[in-house]
Amino acid sequence: MSIQGLVVLLFLSVLSVSTIGSTLVENGSTSTTHHKSKGKRWALLIAGSNGYDNYRHQADVCHAYQILKKGGLKDENIIVFMYDDIANNTENPRPGVIINKPNGKDVYHGVPKDYTGDDVNSHNFYAAILGEKTALKGGSGKVLETGPNDHIFIYYTDHGATGLLGMPSESDFVYAKDLIHVLKKKHAAKGYKSMVFYLEACESGSMFEGLLPKNMNIYATTASNAEESSYATYCDGDPGVPTEFGTCLGDLYSISWLEDCDANDLRKETFGVQYKRVRSRTNESHVMQYGDMSHIKEFLYTYMGATPKTHSYAPFTSSPSESISRTVSQRDVALLYFLQKLNRAPTGSHEKIEAQKQLRKEIARRKHVDYSITKIGELLFGTERSSKVLMNVRPSGQPLVDDWECFKMFIRTYESRCGKLSKYGMKYTRAFANMCNAGVSLEKLVAVSDQACSKKHV
Repeated sequence: MSIQGLVVLLFLSVLSVSTIGSTLVENGSTSTTHHKSKGKRWALLIAGSNGYDNYRHQADVCHAYQILKKGGLKDENIIVFMYDDIANNTENPRPGVIINKPNGKDVYHGVPKDYTGDDVNSHNFYAAILGEKTALKGGSGKVLETGPNDHIFIYYTDHGATGLLGMPSESDFVYAKDLIHVLKKKHAAKGYKSMVFYLEACESGSMFEGLLPKNMNIYATTASNAEESSYATYCDGDPGVPTEFGTCLGDLYSISWLEDCDANDLRKETFGVQYKRVRSRTNESHVMQYGDMSHIKEFLYTYMGATPKTHSYAPFTSSPSESISRTVSQRDVALLYFLQKLNRAPTGSHEKIEAQKQLRKEIARRKHVDYSITKIGELLFGTERSSKVLMNVRPSGQPLVDDWECFKMFIRTYESRCGKLSKYGMKYTRAFANMCNAGVSLEKLVAVSDQACSKKHV
């Protein structure tokens, strides 16, 4: 054989070897050629709120969809839960458009409407994770039909509280214990190779603290620890935010990871690097991480795909002062929304009268919850001990409550006697957990709730 022929054979053999160890990415799948079957990228995105004042949650989810879509994931592998009452809301100054930052691009266009309206609920959320189509009630029927070679990315943004996450219906919650049970079930069924879970909500760390095992190939990060609020940003009143929106366009933790993805090559950035950047920019709360820490060495590309190599990336900055002037606690955004609505309405107009009614109603609801929880605590534990017992925080690494069924029952009992907690009142869920931990009986809670919330007291 000629020297030229040997060179050609040598080149082909080197090419073959390099191909065997390479990662193939096509139509949202990731695999190596020596694997028996290709693994796919799957994503589940959920905004658990409704109402125009919660604009930011659906904006966050739509932005996440655009990143995944640009990264090469197919719509068939992206499941979207959102109430879908923002884009075409009469209060939206840009009908049919949702933005996630001042002067930002439309992130709503093309987003699949898999589960909207009342179909956004905890039952369908669990069924979608588990791949149980027959358990669904409404929606597109799309679920995580995943196997042992697949990578799953879940992103949840909403109001939350110690031990639970909200849903559009005020009587529907995702409880920490139930979510972990669903994830354990998915793991036992060999329903994924690895999973990453990003969570934006107040007290979001409590959903995993002391509950998420480290041996399930799940890596989770949260916007806050188990005892603090998370924060909205790009709010009405901030420099550069158009005043006509009247609310907040994004959440601080969420826009931190979303804009980081926009600015960087996901083939070269690891979860560990993004965590540090997001933690630095999310300067109002403590961004946390849970589960299997080995995944911090993985590249974002493994779960989110990546834009074409020809794409140019803007340098990312973690300095909040360069892009964020103010943040608002998630629980206070409704107050900001009603106040701005009142201020914008013409003097003496019907709009101003209605805005004033809405603001007063929100303030009254808050006062009622504050009073009733304080009164219940005093009736149970006495005036001096009440606050200390109700707001007690367990040591790091321990779950919120020992008896989760007690926790659920106590919340339902309060709401049946005193009214809905509301997004603001969710901050008191720790109090119910501590009542359970202190051994308070259901009968006793019923009695003191009736007493605290009787018309005579309220």
